[in-house]
Amino acid sequence: MLDKDREIEKYIAAHTSAEDELLHEIYRKTNLSVIQTRMISGHVQGKILEFLSKMIKPKNILEIGTFTGYSAICLAKGLQNNGELHSIDINDEILETAKLMIAKSQYANKIYLHAGDAKDVIPALNKKFDIVFIDGDKRNYTDNYKAVFDLVNTGGYIFADNVLWDGKVVEPVKPNDRQTAGIIEFNDFVQNDLRVENVLFNVRDGLMIIRKLKNRL
Repeated sequence: MLDKDREIEKYIAAHTSAEDELLHEIYRKTNLSVIQTRMISGHVQGKILEFLSKMIKPKNILEIGTFTGYSAICLAKGLQNNGELHSIDINDEILETAKLMIAKSQYANKIYLHAGDAKDVIPALNKKFDIVFIDGDKRNYTDNYKAVFDLVNTGGYIFADNVLWDGKVVEPVKPNDRQTAGIIEFNDFVQNDLRVENVLFNVRDGLMIIRKLKNRL
């Protein structure tokens, strides 16, 4: 029997401009050698991130959750000539993989990798951002959102990945499932935050785009 959803996904990918060679290499190596491969943005979402960044033309980007570097490279494609992307991951081992991949890209001199907990690293950056991409530990999404909010320029954007979390957001939450609870808490918090406007896209595992309207109510 035809799996219509899967066929639609294939159709979308077939009608989206292809990944460049390096992104394809990162995606392939991630799937071959890294666990939790669902964390990589991949072809279609990567192209969306690239397009959004090119439209916004950011001076500075902050990414929380580097993984193997795929999304960092996609976002870096829209940076201004003197722009920077700072990416944080608590897993210093996975950062070594990202470092090797990013070193092969033409954006290597614009991407800065930081190992550690986002709440400790962010204050030390001492920068304002046009784009923040939240894609780290789902339990910390709301805390990370609060931590970066004042650092986002008015009119700037926060992107959040995995906000549908395999559809678990519309199911009863199991008592010990803190990841799903964290995503639901975040989605509800943003929806009720009058300082922003937001839209949730049914892309891959869910992508929320948030535009900052003002600093305070």
